[in-house]
Amino acid sequence: MAQCEVCGNEYDKAFRVERPGDQPHVFDSFECAIHALAPTCEYCGVKVIGHGVEANGSFYCCAHCASMAGATGVQDRAEA
Repeated sequence: MAQCEVCGNEYDKAFRVERPGDQPHVFDSFECAIHALAPTCEYCGVKVIGHGVEANGSFYCCAHCASMAGATGVQDRAEA
């Protein structure tokens, strides 16, 4: 069994996430993985679990938040 690095739960179905240039991470749920690894919107503070928007070196959950923070010319990635 492995121990989740966020909540400490020991779980036989824990999983490992590896990102380039980072140490491997072990979680017992996607909830804990999101809590630890998902970026936070610079404007509204929510965890970004979708595509998000990058502008001026910051990450936002959507083009609206990016524009509210002063970014110009941003669009959401979703196609209509």
